[in-house]
Amino acid sequence: MESHNSQKERDKIAVIGLGYVGLPLAVMLAEKGFRVIGIDRDANKVTMLQQARSYIGDVSDSTLKALADTGRFQSTGDFDKLQEVNSIIICVPTPITVQKTPDLTYIISVGNDIQTRLHKGQLVILESSTYPGTTTDVLLPILEKSGLTVGEDFFLANSPERIDPGNDRYRVDEIPKVLGGTTENCLERALSLYSQIYKQVVPVSSTEAAELTKLLENTFRFVNISFINEMAILCDQLKVNIWEVVAAASSKPYGFTPFYPGPGIGGHCIPVDPFYLQWKLQEMKTSSHFISVSDFINTRIIQYIVSRTEELLKTKPLSTAKVLLYGVTYKKDVADIRDAPNLQIIEQLMEKGAAVYYHDPYIPSIKVANKDFSSIELTDELISKMDCVIILTDHSVLPLEQLLQQAPLVFDTRNVTLGKQGNATVVRLGDGTVL
Repeated sequence: MESHNSQKERDKIAVIGLGYVGLPLAVMLAEKGFRVIGIDRDANKVTMLQQARSYIGDVSDSTLKALADTGRFQSTGDFDKLQEVNSIIICVPTPITVQKTPDLTYIISVGNDIQTRLHKGQLVILESSTYPGTTTDVLLPILEKSGLTVGEDFFLANSPERIDPGNDRYRVDEIPKVLGGTTENCLERALSLYSQIYKQVVPVSSTEAAELTKLLENTFRFVNISFINEMAILCDQLKVNIWEVVAAASSKPYGFTPFYPGPGIGGHCIPVDPFYLQWKLQEMKTSSHFISVSDFINTRIIQYIVSRTEELLKTKPLSTAKVLLYGVTYKKDVADIRDAPNLQIIEQLMEKGAAVYYHDPYIPSIKVANKDFSSIELTDELISKMDCVIILTDHSVLPLEQLLQQAPLVFDTRNVTLGKQGNATVVRLGDGTVL
């Protein structure tokens, strides 16, 4: 028989922050039968959701409409609604400053919103990616201003999000959930809820261990992507094809994980999370050399793509060149330009005087260095007039045949032209080509 606590937990859950993490989570909870209140300060987002219009590719309008009809999901900007729920899940942004230090403004603000409305028996779970100690050293003291005692009157846990925008291979509830509690009672209470939601919950000994798990996962990717990008640069100098080498190395059944070159690291997590860890380490008078070197390489690959383009144009200077970039999002099939290195490539090409154009089916307009750009229609005539087309994002709808037939020169940073033929001269990032 289902316990009284379990029945209560099925009553209402609030999800604060309805972005790339919070909205898919809120939808999944509602689809599982929970009554969900989504809270966001962005009035435009709330209005769109109330009209069953999605602003995130992983959530469809039809899904929102179906949930609205059931009454299991509602969106609001009213934080007083927190008083109606039994569990609160925090999914607010955790950006970095210009100096690459943690910006916990959103967590602190939401913490204050919660503590003035916190009541006995409520569970609070922080899912925002952050450095070890944030839950206990930053959020807990704020919540304790309510006069309630953690582990007795209310419960606090950390379970870092593992959302991968655009990834339709795994449903949200199929991705194992790491979970740490501030106290044993907190962990037990959070486990009771999350075991109803996720196929597998991975409890750890503390909120610090949960927080560091997320930073380790993304620092691992940050370091390895940066490493393979450096290898791509070196392979051009060695006149060896990096893509062939990675494919050959991938034949080894143990001890090797393939990573692939590209124009740099983008998105909210991988370019950000390592610096949360680095900041925490520096607070302790130490640091990660790998993070520092990887940061340098991530900047270098952007500069290298610009200089390689200049080199490929041979006698035509960039200051008189027309360059078309295909794709400005940081990954394929996702309408997200957060920290996209593609925007820095545009800026650096502009600084060298190039006439820059872009096409991206997901992003109709952008602003780079105070200049407005609109995604341009890909006609045969337009493409043929370009001096170089750079493929930066390998969207599924990439018109590869058209680009290869009409462009004089294609610089492919994603290896999508492998085995393809056309009229264009094709050079791939790290393929060792000499023109």
